[in-house]
Amino acid sequence: MANDIIKMMVPAVGESINEVTISSWLKKEGDVVELDEIIAEIDSDKATFDLTAESSGKLIIEAKEGDTIEIGSHICSIEKGDFVKTQKLEADESNEEKSSDQDIKNIQSQPESNEKSNASPVAQKIIDDKGIDIKDVVGSGSGGKILKDDVIDFKKEQVMNSDDNIANPQRREKMTQLRKTIAKRLVSVKNETAMLTTFNEVDMSSIMSIRSQYKDSFKEKYGVNLGFMSFFTKACCVALSEWPAVNAMIDGDEIVYNENCDVSIAVSTPKGLVVPVIRKADSMGFDKIEKEVVRLATKARDGKLSIDEMKGGTFTITNGGIFGSMLSTPIINSPQSAILGMHNIVKRGVVLNDELVVRPMMYLALSYDHRIIDGRESVSFLVRVKELLEDPSRLMLNI
Repeated sequence: MANDIIKMMVPAVGESINEVTISSWLKKEGDVVELDEIIAEIDSDKATFDLTAESSGKLIIEAKEGDTIEIGSHICSIEKGDFVKTQKLEADESNEEKSSDQDIKNIQSQPESNEKSNASPVAQKIIDDKGIDIKDVVGSGSGGKILKDDVIDFKKEQVMNSDDNIANPQRREKMTQLRKTIAKRLVSVKNETAMLTTFNEVDMSSIMSIRSQYKDSFKEKYGVNLGFMSFFTKACCVALSEWPAVNAMIDGDEIVYNENCDVSIAVSTPKGLVVPVIRKADSMGFDKIEKEVVRLATKARDGKLSIDEMKGGTFTITNGGIFGSMLSTPIINSPQSAILGMHNIVKRGVVLNDELVVRPMMYLALSYDHRIIDGRESVSFLVRVKELLEDPSRLMLNI
């Protein structure tokens, strides 16, 4: 009696997501899987998701790694049945095969007279004519037999790497859905907004002094480090309340003003940049902001962010300083209208009270959509952020 076949379709992974890419199969064709076991990772244009088995049984793969398929398409099947005994027998056979590994190694390490007999006649003729050392050629035939194409491929590789023909070795990778979406959105923002960037600099002395003085007691009380992000988030929230256009966005022919400050934070991951959102950051204390930053950044780097955690932001903060950036012009995170760029902290000479002094300075960059944010608003917003960061007591007293 034939076993039942369970067809698995690509699940809906979020609103407005129409297709996904098979990032990697964690199980191979024919593997026995358990119900709810993770069998693959799939990439959407917003995040990576786990695909879990809908039944126990033998896996039949229908879509290859790198394939892009639509939501609801057939991705794999699971043949239900008792495959445990079969799997055990295969494992025993595999162990028996391992016992002959040493014999295979001995065959591979035989002297050249025996190696010669391990090449096909045509391959051997090319080897002799070209003066190729047979030990350098890897055979793809049965038992490691060297075939004509093996020798030709080896010779091509030699030519590519020779001094007489300096070539540029290349490798190609299919763009992930996330990377393709990032590329489209960045080009779209550049083409569809009147983006402009204004700059300022901030003396980080006071913040660094506070962190140095209270970092241990803060960590002991709240269980999280006191970082720069909480200071910048709080400063931006205050400035956004005073300059609401910076926290607004365009929807058709209307300007939408957001009452809450839902701050997106840019996080670099192996698969690209993502921007999870700190909800109602304006109502949070320093400890809650720091905890949320750690939580979201950890989930982002593990590829575990949900769609809801990445949508609905009203303003973005990005920190290129952690990579050593001195100055940049960040691109707006559409449909938002502004983004603040933090940079590295460098000791520089500045004039203070007519005297040249050394201070830890950071450049700030605010990119904004000039269609709804005027120069007065953008510059005033950035000046207010600078003022709050250089005198953090204002943040505590909300003045």
